[in-house]
Amino acid sequence: MSIIKDGDTVKVHYTGKLQNGEVFDSSVEREPLEFTLGQGQLIPGFEKAIIGLKVGDSTTTNIPSAEAYGDHNPEMEVQVEKAQLPEGMEPQVGMQLQLNQPNGQAIPVQITKVEGEQVTIDANHPLAGKDLTFDIEVVEIA
Repeated sequence: MSIIKDGDTVKVHYTGKLQNGEVFDSSVEREPLEFTLGQGQLIPGFEKAIIGLKVGDSTTTNIPSAEAYGDHNPEMEVQVEKAQLPEGMEPQVGMQLQLNQPNGQAIPVQITKVEGEQVTIDANHPLAGKDLTFDIEVVEIA
């Protein structure tokens, strides 16, 4: 039976949890996640956790933020005037927006604070700075 190695296309079921046990994502009620190992499609810690596993194997892995979505970077938080937001928008904490860079690339951001006419937006990944735990089951190796 083959084991997972770099370059393999793999299907897995997973459940991702925060350190407090809160589930933030799971494939269990959906199709398994399919990806090719070594192409940077997933966070590094997830890929490392499945190398050497076989179909039917399960593992639980703890991934520090540095091997997940990175540490929270305060430089990716900016304050803007409410007037700079789209006309008619009433900003609320938790709202998702997109900022367009000069090269046209869109960056997803989240509103983290609204104080009077000042709005704080954060371009960090929502899971940045968080250590994660994944329960993983290997379904298929192509």
